[in-house]
Amino acid sequence: MSVIRGIQVGLALILLRTSSGYIMIDPVFAGFAILIIGIFFIASYLKQIPDLSSLIVIGTGLGVGIYMTGMPPFRMIEVPHLIIPASGDWLFSTIHLVIPQIPLTLGNSILATSLLTLDLFRHEVRPDRLAKTVGLMNLTTVPFGGFPMCHGAGGLAAQYRFGARTGGANIIAGLIIIGFAIAFAPPEVLTLIPYGIFGGLLIFVALEIGKHGMKTDSYPVTIIMAVVALIGGITPAFVIGMILAYIMGSR
Repeated sequence: MSVIRGIQVGLALILLRTSSGYIMIDPVFAGFAILIIGIFFIASYLKQIPDLSSLIVIGTGLGVGIYMTGMPPFRMIEVPHLIIPASGDWLFSTIHLVIPQIPLTLGNSILATSLLTLDLFRHEVRPDRLAKTVGLMNLTTVPFGGFPMCHGAGGLAAQYRFGARTGGANIIAGLIIIGFAIAFAPPEVLTLIPYGIFGGLLIFVALEIGKHGMKTDSYPVTIIMAVVALIGGITPAFVIGMILAYIMGSR
């Protein structure tokens, strides 16, 4: 468990590092986001009111982006079609993409997410179930040009931190995202929200997942994992963590 906790803490540190970069680029909107989220956090803790901070912050950022750059051009998404990789792509992708991705998917997308569901909801979504949904999702979308996707402890922590408690939150978010994808396909849509908004949001997401990551049974292993993840990424941290766990278990 300390290995997975280390991945959670390492992910929290990576998110904090990413957020600091966004904040330095856009301190004004970052300060606005942090202020709004902080106010709602205190208010919801004292009076049990819904935390609407993320909706207000993202909505404000989106409105400012549209005001400054105008509405993105309306362009329908292309109809998906079957894509057959070239013969040389299989070996290249296996070496450079698939093999390096396996530890990351197992560590963050499956094991860390499964453990976080137990922390947040007192109900564990078993790793094999998460693995099946990741596999099914990619087998049905990637052949038609979809980007490979997976679960993630960071995304789960973000949703929970800003009020999501049921599967309905995923349905609502999915419908909104699908609407944007279908009607506003140009990449300019991604630049509408100021960087500072993301920086402010990521701070609180990092604190949420980091808080649970510290519920470890071995602080040395967890800290080593977190530092390696911050320096080299989740993949080498997971590999080193499994080696440490094996050595400690054999002793």
